[in-house]
Amino acid sequence: MSDEARPPRTAVVIPAAGRGVRLGPGAPKALRALNGTPMLVHAVRAMAASRAVRLVVVVAPADGVAEVKHLLDDHALPERTDYLVVAGGDTRQESVRLGLEAVPDDHDIVLVHDAARPLVPVDTVDAVIEAVRDGAVAVVPALPVADTVKEVEPAAEPGGPEQVVATPVRARLRAVQTPQGFDRATLVDAHATVALAGEGATDDAGMVEKLGAPVVVVPGHEEAFKVTRPLDLVLAEAVLARRRANDGF
Repeated sequence: MSDEARPPRTAVVIPAAGRGVRLGPGAPKALRALNGTPMLVHAVRAMAASRAVRLVVVVAPADGVAEVKHLLDDHALPERTDYLVVAGGDTRQESVRLGLEAVPDDHDIVLVHDAARPLVPVDTVDAVIEAVRDGAVAVVPALPVADTVKEVEPAAEPGGPEQVVATPVRARLRAVQTPQGFDRATLVDAHATVALAGEGATDDAGMVEKLGAPVVVVPGHEEAFKVTRPLDLVLAEAVLARRRANDGF
């Protein structure tokens, strides 16, 4: 089959090298158990549930590659989906770049997904992929913002009062989720040319924006929330319990 005739191949990069300090001491956040199964496994399975996804690249802590590979070996994934585990870097941005470098050249679409979003529905994954296939170079799932948002001037001292400087129009705001989807060449270009200091980029679509390339939004899903704090674990367990009751998930 010629390159023109074959469907675009999709790979997913899951940066999972962070420690997740807001969940407290213990294992890295991605390895915390959710309904008895590590969150990372839930996240990988969520991506592999899409029939369009052919490869999942998990970016693990440098000292945890073998552990993560063993973990994935022990949990069944669809036979059509391959996976790799590679060592990450000091920042999320560096980890995504290292994962991207591990994606074979014959994959035209790359998704970047947070390991801490273990419950994203497959319809959301497919919507992101379809938008890239239709010609978008960068796609993010997002939800309308329910709360009024204030822009503030950071306090001079930790815990001090902050001065409100603006109230953005809520109708124009969206809370962005993952997976974010990209034309592979565009994402490679962003990581090669956009250098951010400190902690680096926490949002790959933001890097594409800095290139001047358009980023489009597709509807996100309320179950694609990020598990960051202990209360989020309780909510995630409740979602899984409801899925088991409704459809045997």
